[in-house]
Formats: sequence, C-alpha cells, structure tokens
Amino acid sequence: MSDDSKAVTTQRSTVEDWTEALAQSVGSPGGGAGAGVMLAIAASLASMVAGYTEADGHQLTELADVHARVRSLREAALRLADKDASASQAFGAAFRLDPGPEREDAIHRASVDAAKASAVLGERAIDAIGDLEWLASNGNPALVADVVVAFGALRAAVTGARTNVSFDLAALTSAGRTLEQIRDEQPALWATVENLDAAVDRIDRLTAEVNHRSAPAGSGSQGATP
Repeated sequence: MSDDSKAVTTQRSTVEDWTEALAQSVGSPGGGAGAGVMLAIAASLASMVAGYTEADGHQLTELADVHARVRSLREAALRLADKDASASQAFGAAFRLDPGPEREDAIHRASVDAAKASAVLGERAIDAIGDLEWLASNGNPALVADVVVAFGALRAAVTGARTNVSFDLAALTSAGRTLEQIRDEQPALWATVENLDAAVDRIDRLTAEVNHRSAPAGSGSQGATP
C-alpha cells in the first residue's frame, strides 16, 4: 500500500479513521487539525439550527445569509484542518534536522507557515461568532442545547488556534530570534493572538447569556428546589 493510500484526511476518511489517526503519537493530524474539525462541528450545528429556524421580514434575509455562511464554513474548516496537518508534518521534520543553519532556516519557515495556518483558522472562527450569536437570539428556541454545543466547539477552535499561533511564534526562538524580533517581524500574527484572546471572552459571555435564558424559572436563586 502506498503512502498516499494511507493518508488520512477529513475529506476522505471516516470519523473512526480520522480520530484513530489523531490518537497516534505522530502529530499529524494533531491539535491544530482538531481545532479545524471543532470549527466544522460548530458550523454544522449552526447550519442545522438555521435550517430549523423560521423567519419573516428582514430576518428572512439575515437567516439566509447566516445559513449560507455557516454551510460554507463547514467545508472551509475541514480544508483548514487538513492544511494544518500538513503544516504540522513540516514543523516536526524541521526540528528533526541536524543542528546548523539549514535546521534554523527550516524551523523558521515551518514555524511561520504553521502559525499562519492556525491564524487563518482562528480568524474564520472569530468571524463565525456573530452568526452563532444571531442564532442564539433568533434561532429555534427548541435547539438551544445545539447552540450551546456549537459555542463550545467554537471555543475549542479559537483556543486551539490561539495556543498554536503563540507556540509557533515562540518556536522561532529556536531559529535564533528573540521575542522582540518575532513581534517586530510578525506583527499580524502577534496581533492575532490578542484577537483570539478577546474572542474567547466574547464566546464565554454569549454562552453564559444563553444558559441564563434557558435556565428553569428560579434556577440559581436562593432557596430554589430541584
């Protein structure tokens, strides 16, 4: 069997095959690819909620736009997951090279490429927050649990992307860069980490609001009975 036939991707593998590959100690797919799959799950759930939601007037157009975006995001997220898996392979290969200038150059290229892959995924996840917020307020209320699960999956995608970008930037120190040089050379990636931090706070706030609205009457108040 050729190596290509053994390749596991989100596009042509079952969930069983892909998660089995994820469970192996090879790093590709790894956490970054997992973040992409979590983003796809968030988008899929959002699409389901949108499909079950009825609207009229101006909200009909808004709903159609949300539905179109999250359907497109599901496909894009899976492609980004596979792209991250490829970047992870190059990242690991660079660190296995013998010490020297060639290794330092390879680490630099692989680290920047890996950080950019995670940053793109993180930016797509940030863009999805508004659509999920819209569904939390206007979507079919019977699917509130699906909205909360979608927020959880989206949070996992954002935090995974945030940590990967940060780690990959820090890895540039192994290629001879100082943190100050890294910040000056990669301002967009550095700013992405801050944006993803803010996105996590926003998701947590929105999730808390949804949980509050869906709580039974009297829940959380003093003296409430089960």
